[in-house]
Amino acid sequence: MKTNNVIFGMIAATGLFLASCSQGGQKETMEAVDDKAETKISNVNIKAADSKVLWKGEMLGVYAHEGTLALTEANIYMKDGKINGGSFTADMTTMTPTDKNYNPEEGSTPEKLVGHLSSPDFFDVENYPIAKFEIKSVEGNSATGMLTIRGITNEEKVENITLSNDGNNVKIMGDLVFNRKKYDVNWDSPVKDRILSKDIELKIELIGS
Repeated sequence: MKTNNVIFGMIAATGLFLASCSQGGQKETMEAVDDKAETKISNVNIKAADSKVLWKGEMLGVYAHEGTLALTEANIYMKDGKINGGSFTADMTTMTPTDKNYNPEEGSTPEKLVGHLSSPDFFDVENYPIAKFEIKSVEGNSATGMLTIRGITNEEKVENITLSNDGNNVKIMGDLVFNRKKYDVNWDSPVKDRILSKDIELKIELIGS
């Protein structure tokens, strides 16, 4: 499984992020274009409770596991109406599977998956309870930044960044794919025909108002 899709920053998302999530920092104004029309967006605060990181990990050719992570903090910095920095932090202790690929009769359950992903085999959540992505540069709809997982930091890129406004909420989304081996997530299946992908897919969803 790719565990995704802070780790979130893992799992960074990821990040594209607008204003302070739980603290009322300085409010900025920006212009964004959604799929329908140009939209003016201002005075945006991230709603941490509504924002999240979606993760996905795949046992190649067999099945995939998916789930969510809660965000504890998100910020964005603007210059000339454009994003030029920011960060978000994910709480690894909130790992929640959402897929149905389990067989309790064979000992496969969501709870067992979370236990394995939280162990030193994977994300060692007891010792590293948060993951973080910090934006360093933005070009077009991509943000390059530093992703920290298990206390290890590498440069990663959030791509396909989109921003939309339904009149009530602003949504910022982006995709981040990272190689788990770069973060000492080295577990591999002992079963010959079951190969755990090195890539973990994340989708960052930031909700603001």
